Amino acid sequence: MMKILVKLGEIYEAEKLIPISSAQVSGVSYQSLGKEGTEWIEFLSTSEVIVPTTLNTAGMDLELYKEMKIPSDFVKNQFRIIKAFREIGITTTCSCTPHLTGNVPVYGQHISWSESAAVGYANSVIGARTNREGGPSALAAAIIGKTPYSGLHLTDNRKPNLLINVPIHLEGESDFSALGYWIGQIGGNGVPYIRGVKNANLDELKAVTSGAAASGGIGLIHVDSITPEANIQKTENIQTETFHETNLKDTYEYLTTYNGKVDLVTIGCPHASLEEIAKITKLVKGKKISKQTKLWIFTSINMKKISERMGYLKIINDAGGQIYSDSCMIVAPLQDMGMKAMVVNSSKAAHYGPSLSKMEIVFRDI
Repeated sequence: MMKILVKLGEIYEAEKLIPISSAQVSGVSYQSLGKEGTEWIEFLSTSEVIVPTTLNTAGMDLELYKEMKIPSDFVKNQFRIIKAFREIGITTTCSCTPHLTGNVPVYGQHISWSESAAVGYANSVIGARTNREGGPSALAAAIIGKTPYSGLHLTDNRKPNLLINVPIHLEGESDFSALGYWIGQIGGNGVPYIRGVKNANLDELKAVTSGAAASGGIGLIHVDSITPEANIQKTENIQTETFHETNLKDTYEYLTTYNGKVDLVTIGCPHASLEEIAKITKLVKGKKISKQTKLWIFTSINMKKISERMGYLKIINDAGGQIYSDSCMIVAPLQDMGMKAMVVNSSKAAHYGPSLSKMEIVFRDI
């Protein structure tokens, strides 16, 4: 683990290793790890993390995997992975929104998080500092308790180099997700600064940062007068682009690969917040979902338990939908479950759906 960190430090010319306060480890689904990855995690299970560490999404709901109709061989191997991570001392919340499961850094704190959506949120919305780690490097940092002092840990590297003007009105998470995706396409691995957005709630900020991380290498976005570091940044003499109504429309069309019958309507990439679940509850209350189409909402176990207490779970179940925890539509083996097409309201899900889930995609608002 120390060799991994030192080698990364050499590659990125870090002068030293610095202590971290928490970690988020990705590479959890058996679909992602496979046989060799599973054996590597089991080999490490005699080690132990020394900072609070949470786990990214698995390939199935760890309680309702039978209801999801996950293949038995996949179930067996997924539980091997979860057991090994648990033995290392990682909290097996299995969510891509660690800030909604108790892993909440404070402003300026150095952390080592993998899962690009979580990285973007931590840097942009919270103002913590992390690079876009891979699963092995985040795990190494969790065990050693340190990470290379490079990249977005350095103040100079957090300065914006791309100004995005947004003169149009954005409505809801999917529009913000489309904006983020467009920014990622033109911004590469830079640091964008968004100007013109009047209001954005936490779910919309989550959507824009995860969209930019999916299509580009972006790990930090500043939003004028909204995100915590925006007011200290200078935007003079940097490249400027404008997000027009046509860009919004074109992004929806670009991410939609299909026009026909769908097997699945799925929400929760990144994992749905309580507010998003409440919104879905209002939309389906008193209605029935077609027997030809499934409605799956993915969230953390924490949000699901609160949803159950609030009565949201019963209303969604009565309508014919389901809330699953621990997993998501991207890392679940949908192609092995007979599904071919799904509707999503997330540009990240739309981006990875064809390649990782082998699914045709319809990208729409909620």
